[in-house]
Amino acid sequence: MLIGVLFNLSLVSYAHADSKPDKKARLAEKVKQGVNKIGTGEAARVEVKLYDGTKIKGFVKEINDDSFTVVNVNTNAEQNVPYPQVKQIKGNNLSTGAKVAIGLGILAGVLLIWLIFENYG
Repeated sequence: MLIGVLFNLSLVSYAHADSKPDKKARLAEKVKQGVNKIGTGEAARVEVKLYDGTKIKGFVKEINDDSFTVVNVNTNAEQNVPYPQVKQIKGNNLSTGAKVAIGLGILAGVLLIWLIFENYG
């Protein structure tokens, strides 16, 4: 019986949990990638929630290695945001392809309305 217990214990594998610094570093890297995807400029609107409960809204003005800068649209106040302090970020910045598709859709709608009024008006 002792041999059976020792044999079972030898087959047990140990799972090592990630340490908090490793997890925070990975999350900060994800935030950095997300901010880079959103880009900079007035079209790069973001809503940022920090771990301390602070909420920041505006557009991304500048992206650095360890932080990014958000400008409040109403007050033009700039706030530097370190990546490790970000709990959640939401943003939108339409790509060029999306802008072209929207423009073509609007143009097609206008042409369709014009043709309808031209033929039946």
